[in-house]
Order: sequence, then C-alpha cells, then structure tokens
Amino acid sequence: MKTKAFNNDKYIKLQSEHILERINKFDNKLYLELGGKLFDDGHAARVLPGFEEDAKLKMLLELKDKAEVIIVVNAHDIENNQIRGDLGIGYDGETLRLIDSFMNVGFDIAGVMINQFENQPDAIKFKEYLNSMGIKTYLSYTIFGYPHNVDKIVSDEGFGKNEYVKTKKPLVVVTGPGPGSGKLLVCLSQMYHENKRGIKAGYAKFETFPVWNLNLRHPVNLAYEAATANLNDVNMIDPYHLEAYGQMATNYNRDVEAYPILETILTEIMGYSPYKSPTDMGVNMVGFCIEDNKAVEEASKQEIIRRYFDSLCDIKTGKASRSELDKIELLMKQLKISSAIRKVVSGSRKKAKESQSPAFALQLEDGKIVTGRQTKLLNAPSACILNALKIYANINDDIPLISPNILEPILELKDSLQSEDKSILHLDEVMIALAMSATTNPLSHQALTQLDKLKGLEGHSTVMLEANDKELLRNLGISFTQSPKFRTKGLFKNY
Repeated sequence: MKTKAFNNDKYIKLQSEHILERINKFDNKLYLELGGKLFDDGHAARVLPGFEEDAKLKMLLELKDKAEVIIVVNAHDIENNQIRGDLGIGYDGETLRLIDSFMNVGFDIAGVMINQFENQPDAIKFKEYLNSMGIKTYLSYTIFGYPHNVDKIVSDEGFGKNEYVKTKKPLVVVTGPGPGSGKLLVCLSQMYHENKRGIKAGYAKFETFPVWNLNLRHPVNLAYEAATANLNDVNMIDPYHLEAYGQMATNYNRDVEAYPILETILTEIMGYSPYKSPTDMGVNMVGFCIEDNKAVEEASKQEIIRRYFDSLCDIKTGKASRSELDKIELLMKQLKISSAIRKVVSGSRKKAKESQSPAFALQLEDGKIVTGRQTKLLNAPSACILNALKIYANINDDIPLISPNILEPILELKDSLQSEDKSILHLDEVMIALAMSATTNPLSHQALTQLDKLKGLEGHSTVMLEANDKELLRNLGISFTQSPKFRTKGLFKNY
C-alpha cells in the first residue's frame, strides 16, 4: 500500500470551517477566488499522498447550501483558441466542462463572465451559445490602466462599466478554465457593485500552492515552482506578513508584487483593507493536514522529475523554451536529485535496449518494475499493462489474455481503413479487446477486475506517446513520463 501522508478528512473539515469563518468576517458575502484545479487536482494528489483529486470539491460540497459559482473566461483566450495542456481542450470547452461538472453535483451557476470583452467574434458566438443553453452570460471589459490607475478602476468608468452578476448566497466561488482568466478582477468588480448596493462584501483567495506555512525551499513548494516554470513564478517570503506579524510565510512573487495595488483597491471599495499581507487573503489549510513530512518530500521530488521530463518533451516539440527547463534543472540541483530517482526510467530504458524497440515500464506498489516492449501486434504501453494485470491476477505470463477471434476483426478493420500503424494495437483498442474477451474468458475477466490497482502507479515510456494513449493512461490514474524521443521518423505523426 502507498503511504498516506496527508489527512484528507481533516483537510475537508478544517478548510470548510475556515471559509465559514471568513464569510462571517464580512457582511455575510464572500467572493472566493479559486485558483488551481477543483475537480481533478492531480498535482496536489501526487505531491501530497493521500490528498484526493476531488478533495477541494468535496470540501465545497460541505458548503453547497451556502455557495454558488461564477465562471470567468477571457475573451482573448476564446478568440485565440487557448488550449488547456493537460486536457487538450480549449478554454471555451473547459468552461462548458466546468459548468456541467458543477451542475452535476448540485451547485448553482450564477453565470459565466466573459472578461476583457472587445467584441471578439468567437466570444460573441460563445455568449450566444451559452444563452441558448439557458446559462446567464455577462460581460466585463478591458479597463485601460488596470491595475495601477486606481481612481479610474474604482469608478463608474472602470468596474462600474462591467455587468453585475446578481447572486443570492453568502459564498460566491469565482473560478475559470485556466490562469489569466480574470478571476481577481471579477471578484473586485462584483465587490464594487455590491458595495454600491449597500452590501459590504469581502474577498478571499483559495489556492493550494505554495503552502504558506511550509518553508520556502520545502520540496512541496519547489514542486509548485517546477509546475509553473512556464509562468516564471518564484516562491518568496511574504515581507508584508513578516512585518505585520513577525512570522515567516511563503507566498509567490505575483501575489506579493500585486499586494500594494490590491490593498489600495480594496480600501477604495470598502473604505478599509481587511488584510495586512497577501498571505492574509488566503484560506489555505493544507499545510496543517500533512502527517508524514518525509513521504511528502519524496513525492514532491518525484513530481519535479516528472516536470523535468514534461519540459524535455515540450522543447522537443517546440512547445516550451529552454529557460523553462533551466529553471527545473536548477530546482533539481538545489534538492540534489536527478532522474535516477525515478526507477521506471531505468527500467524502461533497459527493456528498450534489450529489445531494440520502444518500451514502457510500470512500478507496482511493492516496488517491482514491470515492462513491456512494442511488438508487431501491441504498442509498448499496451504490452506493459497486460503484463501488470497478469501479475495482479496471478495469471501465468505465457497465457494470452485476448482471443485471436477478437484481435483479428480489429486488425482487419484497421487495415481496411488504411490507418497508420494499422498492424499495431494501441492502448484504447487493447482495453476494448480485453473487455470483449472477458465475456467468454474467465482469465480475461479476472485480469480486467484488476484495473483499479493501476491507479497511482508510476510509468515511463522511452518514446513520446500518442494523444489517445496518454489520455487513457491518465484515465487509468497512472502518473507517467516520457523520454524526449519521437516514436517514428515521420513528421505529421509525431506532431
């Protein structure tokens, strides 16, 4: 069993209580800026073993009767087809996914705010689509001089021009499809409108990383730097918190740099600033729920290595700059770690060298390394996962799990469609074939029932994988990395 280093139940209890306390500090109205991922926070789950990917959602469900949601999307991101890298979908599509996800668990959607609206054609189409689906959609506009020209910002020519989202509940969660959506601006704009209506609404920020009550160079906080290397975020001691309370607190450069301006804007809106530091604005209790610091440190080091391999692959495909990799390598040097701590890397490379073909490796919970190589029939991830399922199901390695009567029609269909790699089955095809075999073969059924045991395992591929294989590996809950090597000699297939 994996070490549970984080107390998820304690987190849900402490976090929900802390947010309720913050609501009560204001006029029973709090705009809560939600940073990071709510429904699928894989980063938090990886660096804090025991943290559930939907822990933040479960926490908010404790407050569901008091909460509603505003989703903010930037009009420029819609127009430029900004893609969320981990899911491969645009910010407009992610907005729709967020709406569905919130509504499916019973949250009220107060509306979608399209931020920095300048009559972009695709933003107009998106607004029309949302309205046709019964989702209230509002517009906020570019405020020239934001965030420095406070007199203009906090006026009818600034926040006052933005459309007001009418809300009914004490807690308004403001979230978006990705960074740069404009969540903070919308929170402040809503507070301006609320105060003009006589409601002394407040603001707080709910962001998991960096963890304010962990040391600046704690591996958890360094893993956050690695995760945001493309944004050039830097952890730093919050000087305002240190001055006000004599207490060290870890924050990051953007919040610290923005604090004086934000404090001035809050003072203009509310008549006073309720906070003495950017750390004060946060409601993050995650640092109080770590129960095994050593396990968390090791998990965070592994995450930095994952980000290192991600960056190598992004550079190979032209999606990242060398400066991003340089930053991650510097973090690795500070922690005195290398890719050698990731055992699946050496396991897969050894298999690839022996077989002279692409290979994939998994590390099981007991530490055992299982490998698979690309064959004339299966790609490497498929072969490796079938091998792992056999081990979990205590099935002899020589026994085939999938009947030829099932494989042959799939291969014939691929051949007739003249698809590339038509002779090789990919992971999604192999899983379907295994499920079909399970209807008549007890051993296949036995193997299929072991799929849940793959969740949380570490994997590595000696070549960069195709999108459908990566998506299915994520769905299986496998944390995988890839070597920066193209899988074919062609151009289009690798793009």
